Amino acid sequence: MPEPISDQAERMLTLWQGSWIAAFAVGVLVWGLIIWAVLFHRKRTEDLPPQVRYNLPIEILYTAVPFVIIGVLFFFTARDQDYVETLSDDPAVTVEVTGYQWSWQFDYKDSPAKNARTIATVTGIPVDPNHPVPGGKPVLTVPAGEKVRIKLVANDVIHSFWVPALLYKKDLMPGLDNEFEFTANKTGTYEGRCAELCGVDHSRMLFQLRVVTPEQYRTYITNAQNAGGAQ
Repeated sequence: MPEPISDQAERMLTLWQGSWIAAFAVGVLVWGLIIWAVLFHRKRTEDLPPQVRYNLPIEILYTAVPFVIIGVLFFFTARDQDYVETLSDDPAVTVEVTGYQWSWQFDYKDSPAKNARTIATVTGIPVDPNHPVPGGKPVLTVPAGEKVRIKLVANDVIHSFWVPALLYKKDLMPGLDNEFEFTANKTGTYEGRCAELCGVDHSRMLFQLRVVTPEQYRTYITNAQNAGGAQ
């Protein structure tokens, strides 16, 4: 798995690892019982073994244990899903991400409200991985340590906003405004792309997520506003 760069990603990675540990534990137990039965209860004579109709304690055990396992996994999954999908009342940064064939537009808003004013815009152009164009990929810049709201919009077909380092992706669907939040905890530049096959030039829908310090982010927004609000 990629190294997580947000609080939410770390929670999801822990859930993923815990699920695999539980799966391996159950697998070891089941295979152990199978091997034990094969080695110690294999056919040795032609005598018919004792016949029983049922064993009530064992039947209760193999009925109850799977329900307990499912219940535990469901609890941790629901807990972490609620944490990842919860939206705060007043995020520090709100960005409306518009996916279109075949690039991205990032509109920085002054609030999470529907009628919020756009204070800066980054508009990308399709990127050919084999023949990069001047200017490169569109860059989504966010501050570290602050809650960031991402509002997802699509005006043509279904796209999917995916940054592997966030261990998370979410669809952009025409007529449905999806949104999520994250708090980045590591500065740096991370690759992003569309994860939904959206047409012939789907592979050109590339972008970057740049996580900077809060001071650098304020400077970035100020410079963008001084330049007319667009980059």
